[in-house]
Amino acid sequence: MTLVSYVRSLVRGWAVLLIGLVLGATAGLLLAHATTPVYTAGTQLFVSTNTASDDVSAAVAGSQLSMDRASSYAQLLVGKQLAQDVVDELDLDLTASELMGEISASVVADTVIIDVAVTDPSAQQAFDIAQAIGPRFEALVQEVEGGTSSTAPVVTVTVVASPELPTAPSSPDTTLDVAAGMFLGLALGAVIAVVRDRMDTSIRSEEAVTAAAGVPVLGLVPADTTADSGGVPVPGSPLAESFGVVETNLRFVSVDSAARVLMVTSSQASEGKTTTAINLARSMADSGRRVLLVDADLRRPRVTTYLGLVGGIGLTQVLTGDAEVDDVLQPVGSGALTVLGAGPTPPNPTQLLAGPSMAALLAELGGRFDVVVVDAPPLLPVADAAGLAPLTDGVLLCARWGQARREDVARSRAQLDRAGATTLGVVITFAPARAGGYSYGYGADVETAKAPWRSRLRSAPAGTPAIPAPAPAPDDLRTPAGRP
Repeated sequence: MTLVSYVRSLVRGWAVLLIGLVLGATAGLLLAHATTPVYTAGTQLFVSTNTASDDVSAAVAGSQLSMDRASSYAQLLVGKQLAQDVVDELDLDLTASELMGEISASVVADTVIIDVAVTDPSAQQAFDIAQAIGPRFEALVQEVEGGTSSTAPVVTVTVVASPELPTAPSSPDTTLDVAAGMFLGLALGAVIAVVRDRMDTSIRSEEAVTAAAGVPVLGLVPADTTADSGGVPVPGSPLAESFGVVETNLRFVSVDSAARVLMVTSSQASEGKTTTAINLARSMADSGRRVLLVDADLRRPRVTTYLGLVGGIGLTQVLTGDAEVDDVLQPVGSGALTVLGAGPTPPNPTQLLAGPSMAALLAELGGRFDVVVVDAPPLLPVADAAGLAPLTDGVLLCARWGQARREDVARSRAQLDRAGATTLGVVITFAPARAGGYSYGYGADVETAKAPWRSRLRSAPAGTPAIPAPAPAPDDLRTPAGRP
């Protein structure tokens, strides 16, 4: 995993980072308020030798002795003997062992000075203990070094910095606790964001779907709220422009042998395959080609519902010989786009779509129209599309951003390969506004893009063919109600 991958994981998990930051700061604040305040009073002791000689060697030896003694005295300062003496002198409500836990001592590096700190919940008691330590320790050192009232010990200890009454608690440090909590929360959030992103196998980048499918991404279709109820885009809108991009890329992919019969499918349901098929067919028809849109999703037909056409007649009747194909074709708008509906639901859709009648029909339609776009069922839930795919010139696979799984896309591609079909590329549906590092925003002006289709039809010149209002359907590219 590269550094760029980690950065992308953190960017995608920004909400987790923010939650970790807030929770960490809250935990630090609560910890600071729950901690009992303590106060620290300090004093400094100086260790020296009683040598009156002017001899340099003796002075150096005395200095070394003082430094050696300072290290030993630091241990005595936190010992039980001194603690007991201070408890007795001040009549503290503490045991010697408890007082030992409140005293700390350390030697200042390369000196004979000892820093002593006393920490206690009471500022006054911390001050009293620190003030009593100096004289009591001087007496203890004199006793240890063997001095008497008439002769000074070789090493003495002198108080060089008297304690001061603390005015503010030394702990807790609210600012430090909150900062530490924020850091730990951010670090934990980063770990969770990266692990979560690694475990999430949904499609969230062009690279991911390309690696899974083994074919290029031909376009990213946004979830455009300016689309009509059936997913029909406003001309010039980002959604409409995205299908123009898909159409153009298809021409480059199949430049050697143009795909006259194109199947559109997906790995699972609700990935926008039907709306992709409809709008891709519309885009091709708008470019001047004669296009036939075939609804081959015999289990859940949606094309006629989306386009407001007559349902219940179409493909199954032609395949079973109950109707001629010309009798069930339905033109849309000016007639450049023609629709062959699904017809009545048959009991054996898989056998019907993979049979010789379907192959003969597609061959006939491919000769009559410039392009035949076939809306097929999803690949993984049923076997219908796998049987139909070899009868077409190429397959366009739809993958929904944030929902399609990489393993599902890979399984779909493998299934198409086993069937002997040609996978042309992938269309990523419901893509966010800035997916792929660019923004969908270059097109018609805002007011035109937002104008309802009914208003545009009313203002159209006389004689312009009317397009029926599409009915709501669940498999479109709109953002469903209640979904962010």
